[in-house]
Amino acid sequence: FHFKVGPGNMCIVHVSLIPIIGVVGEQKTKPTQHSVAVLRSLGLHPDLLACRCSHPLDDGVRQKLALFCQVPAENVLTMHDVSNIWRVPLLMQSQNAHQTILRVLGLSHYADKLDMHNWKTQIADRWDSLKEPVHIALIGKYTDLSDAYLSVLKALQHACMAAGLKLQLTWIEAQYLEAEAKQEQPDKYECSWNQLRAADGVLVPGGFGNRGVEGKILAAQYARQNKVPYLGICLGMQVAVIEFARNVLGIKDADSTEFNPGTPNPAVVFMPEISTKHMGGTMRLGARQTVLQTMSCLTAKMYQAEQHIDERHRHRYEVNPDMVPGLEEAGLIFVGKDETGERMEVVELQDNPSGHPFYAAAQFHPEFKSRPGRASPLFLGFILASGKRLNSYLTSRSTPQASPMSTPVKPSPRESLGLEQLNLSGLANGSSSTSQQALFNDSS
Repeated sequence: FHFKVGPGNMCIVHVSLIPIIGVVGEQKTKPTQHSVAVLRSLGLHPDLLACRCSHPLDDGVRQKLALFCQVPAENVLTMHDVSNIWRVPLLMQSQNAHQTILRVLGLSHYADKLDMHNWKTQIADRWDSLKEPVHIALIGKYTDLSDAYLSVLKALQHACMAAGLKLQLTWIEAQYLEAEAKQEQPDKYECSWNQLRAADGVLVPGGFGNRGVEGKILAAQYARQNKVPYLGICLGMQVAVIEFARNVLGIKDADSTEFNPGTPNPAVVFMPEISTKHMGGTMRLGARQTVLQTMSCLTAKMYQAEQHIDERHRHRYEVNPDMVPGLEEAGLIFVGKDETGERMEVVELQDNPSGHPFYAAAQFHPEFKSRPGRASPLFLGFILASGKRLNSYLTSRSTPQASPMSTPVKPSPRESLGLEQLNLSGLANGSSSTSQQALFNDSS
C-alpha cells in the first residue's frame, strides 16, 4: 500500500493497548509487538505508536517498544487516561506528535502554526472547572450501552460547557416507568420514578420499536404536567404528541402506526412517500430545511433565525397532519414545518417560555451538528432551562434577524468541526491572532 500511494502521502498511527498485569502494575508490551508484526505482514509500517494505558508509559517500556517494533522512541506516544477527552489532542501535542505527522507528510513548515491555547483554556480546562451541577434524566431503552446515545451525550456536554454547568446524567430504562414494571419489578419501578422526579430536565432521544414507548410517554406527561424542562428528539417528539393527544385532547387510544398499525386514532403515521414493502433505503435522511412559523417562538430565539433552520434527519414516521389543527387549538404548537407545510418539524407548548420553562421537541436530530464551542441551540436552551438560567440568557439575545430563503452554503472543514473560533492553525504569515472571539460569551 505504501508503494501504491507513494511516500509522503500517508502516515500510519497504530493504536494499541498496553495492559497492566498483576498487583505490581507491570506494563505488558507483547500485545503491541504482535499487532505491529501483523501490520507489517500486511505491508503497513507504523510511523507512530499510540499506546493506550491507564498510566503513563515507563521509560523502559517505551524503549522496549521502540526496539522490538522498529519505531523511534520519540514516536512511541503514551496515551494514558486523562480527565476528559478534549485533553487527548493536548497530550499528543505535548509529545510532538503533530511534528512527526507533518514531517512524514512533508508538511513540516506548518508545525509551528499549531496554536492550542484556546482549545486548552476554553474547552479542556473549562470542562474540568465546571462546578454547579445540572441533573438530566435520559429516558431510553439502550441505557446499558451508553455508546448507543453517544451523539446525544456529546451534545449535552457541549451545551453544559456553553452554559457553565456540570452535567450529571441519569440513565433511566423506559420500560421500568411503565405500569407492568410496578407489578413485575417494583424495586426498579420505584427507583426509576424517584430518579425521574429528582431530575432538573428530561430528555427522550430517538429510537425504534415499541419496547419502552409507554414509559417514554409517561416521562413526557410528567415533564409537561410538572413543568420540568423537556427535550424530545425524533421519537421523543412523537411520544410528546401522542401523550398530548391522549391526556389533553382526550383521545385515549391515540398511538403511532409504528407500534399499533391498527390504531383508530393515529397521531404518528408512516410517511406516505416511503415504501412499506422494501426493507432498505426507506428513511428520510440528511439535511432538510425547517421553516419557522413565527419568530416569537423559543426555537427561533435560540437559533437566532427568523425564517428557516437546517438540521439533519433520520426517520420513517411523522406526526399525522390531520391531527395537527386539534393539537394546536389545545396549545401544542408546531412552530417548525417543512417547506410544504405538511410535515411537522418542531413543537412547543403555546405558553413558552413563561408558563412552562422549556417544552420543545424536534423531528430532526440537532445533536448531529453540535460541536465543542458551538452547542446545538435546542440542547443549549434545554440545559439553560434545567439550570434555571434560560430567562436571563434570552434577555441578552437580540431579535432574530431575517435570513434569506436560499440553499445554505456548505461549511468549511473548520466550521463543520466547530473550530472556527479556536485558532488551531496560524495565519498565513505564521502569527497567531491576538483577538479571538469569546466562545462562551453567552454562558452567564
